[in-house]
Amino acid sequence: MQQHSKSMEEFLAMNEKKDLLRFSTAGSIDDGKSTLIGRLLHDSKSVYEDQISSVRKASREKESDEQIDFALLTDGLKAEREQMITIDVAYRYFSTPRRKFIIADTPGHEQYTRNMATGASTANLAVVLVDAKGGIKPQTKRHAFISSLLGVPHIVLAVNKMDLVGYDQSVFEAIKSEFSYFAGRLGVQDVRFIPISALKGDNVVTRSARMPWYTGETLLELLETVYIGSDFNLVDMRFPVQYVLRPNQQFRGYAGQVASGIIRKGDEVLVLPSMKTSRVKSIVGFDGELEEAFPPMSTAVTLEDEIDVSRGDMLVHRHNQPKTHRRFEAMMVWMSESPLDHGKSYFFKHTTKVARFRFDEVRYRVDVNTLNRMPGGTMGLNEIGRVVCTSTTPIFCDPYSRNRATGSFVVIDPISNNTVGAGMIIEREPSDELPNRIETVVSEKDGLHLRRSLVAPSDRAARWGQKPVTVWFTGLVGAGKTRIAYGVERRLFEKGAVCLVLDGENMRLGLSRELGFTAEGRAEHLRRVAETARLANEAGMIVLCAFVSPEAALRAQVAEIVGGDRFLECHVSAPIEWCEARDESGLYSKARSGEISHFAGVNFPYEAPVDPDVVLRTVSTDSEECVSLVLDLLRDRGFFPCAG
Repeated sequence: MQQHSKSMEEFLAMNEKKDLLRFSTAGSIDDGKSTLIGRLLHDSKSVYEDQISSVRKASREKESDEQIDFALLTDGLKAEREQMITIDVAYRYFSTPRRKFIIADTPGHEQYTRNMATGASTANLAVVLVDAKGGIKPQTKRHAFISSLLGVPHIVLAVNKMDLVGYDQSVFEAIKSEFSYFAGRLGVQDVRFIPISALKGDNVVTRSARMPWYTGETLLELLETVYIGSDFNLVDMRFPVQYVLRPNQQFRGYAGQVASGIIRKGDEVLVLPSMKTSRVKSIVGFDGELEEAFPPMSTAVTLEDEIDVSRGDMLVHRHNQPKTHRRFEAMMVWMSESPLDHGKSYFFKHTTKVARFRFDEVRYRVDVNTLNRMPGGTMGLNEIGRVVCTSTTPIFCDPYSRNRATGSFVVIDPISNNTVGAGMIIEREPSDELPNRIETVVSEKDGLHLRRSLVAPSDRAARWGQKPVTVWFTGLVGAGKTRIAYGVERRLFEKGAVCLVLDGENMRLGLSRELGFTAEGRAEHLRRVAETARLANEAGMIVLCAFVSPEAALRAQVAEIVGGDRFLECHVSAPIEWCEARDESGLYSKARSGEISHFAGVNFPYEAPVDPDVVLRTVSTDSEECVSLVLDLLRDRGFFPCAG
């Protein structure tokens, strides 16, 4: 009895040391995913007898041609059995003497692509099925692309139903060739090909005598031997805090799951965002104290110092920190039937942190069949695209390609509380150079009503003999914008107009004095300018704005805030060499030396207007003549009839 107990303990200890492979199945509808998983569970002796008896009974009720319908082992929902499709993600666990497995059997129908993305998000390997008779379909490519997008390092193309094509090698080779070309554009490093028949059991667990031309591994052999040691990031220690444990006055622990890297007792750690440092006093697991913890272990960490740490904070090594961003780029899978709304604020869940965020731009969408880029705009159900986002609070992230745990996030609709998107953070451009978006003005659709003046716009126009307008002068530093704007103001004033000049320097000294020159600071600065101009226009005034405003997208948003029918864009055009030569402020030399960053024309691009209302070429036209051109524009557009 003692010997039996000892051997049982040894068996359990050996089983505990076996590594775990997470894999998902994907492919088009009716490619046989559920049947494959059922066959794999059955032939690997991972199904109990009562389950087999239940499935045999259900198979007879369905009048199945086979004694056992293996798909019934995984299609657990009543709706799935009735419709004979997979709807939800079915997770199954089994083990062999060599490895433990968690299977995510994902839907093949396009309607449930979001479920497929959920199942593949934590997988080490994806088994993509193809019907040998039907060949590669759009959903096959879609699922392969999503798997590569989610960073699944190993993809196995299982060409199923080889029994329906007489186990013909040429059919297998043709499908292999077509998929190899497509996979080559995905950038997946490890792609394998196996001809199988899930229904008959060929090359699933045992080798097929009916396909002697195939000499590779069976599916189970590959699953047992594929190397996954390098799939985990054990370099970058990231410990997002989930909960603060304080059972008594003597213990303060920070509970969470190790996202990546290894945390050891005695390690010096940095707390984000406070930037406080301390050392790990202890690491407490389910069975007591540990010397170290690694992903995906859930532990509680105590520190030697009393530091304010709360949910959403992150412990990292001091010399290995993640990026801290409010603005970032991501590849997004949209999972909602309601399209992405640029004017809406969403919840953003990243590790243990939840914050509000918005979409600034959909840079492009991806055609999953050809991998070609399509125009952005918005995104609909199951579409994939590259987006630019802004969060209300900083997040601590790594590129998804380096760290899946800190590079991924989900998007939650704040009204329905449904998950509507999943994103993978990419890092191709500095955050300050990403397209920005000015926050939209409050309107009646937001549930708030702007107060309306008791003085009608027509009454103001009649009183002052003018119509309100904002003239926006844009151009490089030193091009002459401000001089022309004040010149126009003087001439208008002399003719009795009510007008106002807003220029960058004065705004920075007043309304925008606390703002920096980051992307967010520039956008907020221009928002304040636009709102000020709009209010002055509402009062019937002519507003002259002189701002570099190098980004075309932000200028377009300024025009939207002010109102497109009373916005005129003047491009003050001059070569950068000419502007730099006459610069008395020293800004260009500071930008050239690196003292100033994001300086238009030097270390930040200036996007000239494509179709401005007037171009003022200050190299060949003096200031007075430029002023006259602007006055002519105001007269011709009917804003100030006597401006000539």
